[in-house]
Amino acid sequence: MTPGGSTIGEIMESRNVDYDIAPEIVEYRRSPRRKFSTLNGAKRGIASNTAVHELLECPVCMDVMYPPIHQCPNGHTLCSKCQAKVRCCPICRHELGNIRCLALERVAESLELPCRYQILGCQDIFPYQSRLRHEQNCTFRPYSCPYAGAECPVTGDIPFLVAHLKSDHKVDMHDGCTFNHRYVKSNPHDVENATWMLTVFNCYGYQFCLHFEAFNLGTAPVYMAFIRFMGDDLEARKFSYSLEVGSNGRKLTWQGVPRSIRDSHTKVRDSMDGLIIQRNMALFFSGGNRQELKLRVAGRIWKEQT
Repeated sequence: MTPGGSTIGEIMESRNVDYDIAPEIVEYRRSPRRKFSTLNGAKRGIASNTAVHELLECPVCMDVMYPPIHQCPNGHTLCSKCQAKVRCCPICRHELGNIRCLALERVAESLELPCRYQILGCQDIFPYQSRLRHEQNCTFRPYSCPYAGAECPVTGDIPFLVAHLKSDHKVDMHDGCTFNHRYVKSNPHDVENATWMLTVFNCYGYQFCLHFEAFNLGTAPVYMAFIRFMGDDLEARKFSYSLEVGSNGRKLTWQGVPRSIRDSHTKVRDSMDGLIIQRNMALFFSGGNRQELKLRVAGRIWKEQT
């Protein structure tokens, strides 16, 4: 018998069992990523055997368990997140209590494990407790969809997200590093957390997202334009961009560094890192009777000399 009172055979067989858990947990459990990481990690000579690695996989979500690790009265283990959601033991269906598996927690502290994003290219090995901290900032971790019009749950690498933006969100794609977009809104007084992504630019072999948002800054309605880089922050810092709005011989300009899509559009907006246009100024630039917003946003992206 292995630590925790269950055999590897029991754990492997349990993956097709109905655990009486929420549907989203079942769906995550079926992901092949965890199986790949543990088996491949053993081949890389991690200082422990595959059987112990398998014991650290929660039989419900298939993720690596971290303290507190829970067990049922028969010794079957599961992670604390799933323990709060299941109604019975996923292996023997015994009613769950609140029992810690201290023996497995102590064994786990001596292990080294591969990053969970090994399948995406990360080849680093980490002590058990350090692995989780690394994964929170691993450069190989998937990116979140940068679309600002909704909280899209899709994640993936950059090529996948570019295709996703084009096919699912119908975002316009343009080649080139300069742009001149016109934004028209019939009711400029409606600015309550309205968000738009105007387009994605293919520039210098990378992709840049141009955002335009309307929101209330305190009690003052404002518009804001900014650019995010589809990649990590270190790459984003190699570029700069400028934005400009104006008419009638007057203009506002902004120059900055694109933010990585690791930072959400809300985080960028709340930091005021972009071109801010007060509504009265935007309507002045629109001309006419000031009852309709007709704002032209022009700009360019360039690569800084190293």
